[in-house]
Amino acid sequence: MSVFSSGQDCLAMLSHRVCDLLITDIRIENMDGITLLHEVKQRFPWLPAIVITAFGSIPLAIAATKAGAAEFIEKPLDRQELLSAIHRVMETAARCNPHPNGSLSQAELQVLHLILNARTTKETANALCRSTRTIEVHRRNIMRKLDARNVAELVQRATALGFGIDHDGQPNANDED
Repeated sequence: MSVFSSGQDCLAMLSHRVCDLLITDIRIENMDGITLLHEVKQRFPWLPAIVITAFGSIPLAIAATKAGAAEFIEKPLDRQELLSAIHRVMETAARCNPHPNGSLSQAELQVLHLILNARTTKETANALCRSTRTIEVHRRNIMRKLDARNVAELVQRATALGFGIDHDGQPNANDED
């Protein structure tokens, strides 16, 4: 278990260490918990998260859920309620079984977004000014990291992990609509 004094510290550590569950408060130093959750879900979409707060409201719970929180718990924390939430979230994460083999790089995220937008390898290469060979390497890495055997499974897994398409046709990691 690791505890961080700020959202920046948490993000820095997540880039270097494997994490099974993120538990964040809404009020943290340097950024709020919802912003942290958005950042985490952009970089590590498979990481389950629990949000806690002393200032709960329905709009805040909805915002946390849209940002990717699996559970939203109000303070004061009840030990058994927290442990039950952790158990539920970890059980659900194990059932989904994404078992990514590393986080996606920025280039891989761009390629994934174009795949989700039904772009071919050649179209993706042209859009990103890269060679088709480079796109194929990124695509293979994405498939390996998201444990997908084919494109249909990749799209299904990416959708389940929270990647979507914006209303302007641009994919993102957290639909806000």
